[in-house]
Amino acid sequence: MEIKEIIQEKILDSEIIECKPLTGGTVSQLFLLQTNDGKQYVVKSNGPEITQSEAYYLKCYEELELLPNLHYVEPSNKYLVYSFIEGSTNYVRNNKQELLVTLVHDLIKHYKTVPETIGWGWADEPTDSWYAYLLNRTMDAKKVLDPYLGEDDHDLLFDLVQKVEGMKVQPYLLHGDLGVHNFIFNDDHLCGVIDPTPVIGDPLYDLIYAFCSSPDDLTQQTIESAADVLKVGGKQVNANLYENVLIGLYHRLAACVKHHPSDLKEYLNAWHVWKKIVLE
Repeated sequence: MEIKEIIQEKILDSEIIECKPLTGGTVSQLFLLQTNDGKQYVVKSNGPEITQSEAYYLKCYEELELLPNLHYVEPSNKYLVYSFIEGSTNYVRNNKQELLVTLVHDLIKHYKTVPETIGWGWADEPTDSWYAYLLNRTMDAKKVLDPYLGEDDHDLLFDLVQKVEGMKVQPYLLHGDLGVHNFIFNDDHLCGVIDPTPVIGDPLYDLIYAFCSSPDDLTQQTIESAADVLKVGGKQVNANLYENVLIGLYHRLAACVKHHPSDLKEYLNAWHVWKKIVLE
């Protein structure tokens, strides 16, 4: 649906006086709406399954202040409208420990369980187990990382993922793309989280995703400070922390090669540090 058709519909209680495009992902289209009462909203157009899963996530956690308020979902899931969060998307390095603790307190510890019958992994394309989701991601990452890591690295990673197969993991509704590229900051403090790509799985996944989403401060102290306070439903969920970090770092390395090659050297250094930690 074209943006002109969208703004002609009665999707908000106030009059739309300005509309301009925003930079977005490779698939979604984003527009910023200004209304006559001074409020701003984002229109996001995407595939129906993706739009539906994003709306589901925002509805599920509508009480959380870090997330935008969902105002409208087009009936056939062509687009959704949510509040615009003022701030900057520029991540300032060397503040990661505070950032992760804030994420735990204000977002991750409030995650809710979902029925296992929904499936696991990407909410719009679920698999039959958490292990299957991690294995698929690992296999895709290996294709990218073959020129950069040795066979012992790949073998170690697949061994760690294999251990997940026999573990009992309770499914939660996760953000799924909880990286610094989706954070809004005000005075260098986290004030918003946008663009969920919902995943059904272990809450620790989102924390480690955030930890690995930038190459700075990838230390034990930084992840432990947040993992120590991560309780969801009253239960600590930081089992096998270091091994899960290595899995997350492996996946992030593959994303780095494809999208942020300038960060590769820092990530490879972190990989060798964490590999040593896991093998000790």
